[in-house]
Amino acid sequence: QVQLVESGGGLVQAGGSLTLSCAASARPFSRFAMGWFRQAPGKEREFVGGMDWSGGPYYADSVKGRFTISRDNAKNTANLQMNTLKPEDTAVYYCAASYSHYYHLNYYQIGAYEYWGQGTQVTVSS
Repeated sequence: QVQLVESGGGLVQAGGSLTLSCAASARPFSRFAMGWFRQAPGKEREFVGGMDWSGGPYYADSVKGRFTISRDNAKNTANLQMNTLKPEDTAVYYCAASYSHYYHLNYYQIGAYEYWGQGTQVTVSS
């Protein structure tokens, strides 16, 4: 069983930055693709970004150029650096792990991920 724990959420003003971290118990961590999703109130969970061992990173158009995904395989962590935040970025952010062999094709799909964290709230005030 893989456990994922997000941290780093909070309240920030528009234009500000936050970095989310995801600590994973996966072994070996390097074999898992890691993705970030978010869910705003009343909306469906949506893909934010992801990366695996052979390709990516991949980003949703809405965050491209503002968000950056990174991972540290030695520390079993994945990070989401969020810059130039907008009120519409307000959501609960989830990290997820995928063992898919077709990640480069299905990275944006919720069903591609086997394991999920509990989520961390990000609120961007205008």
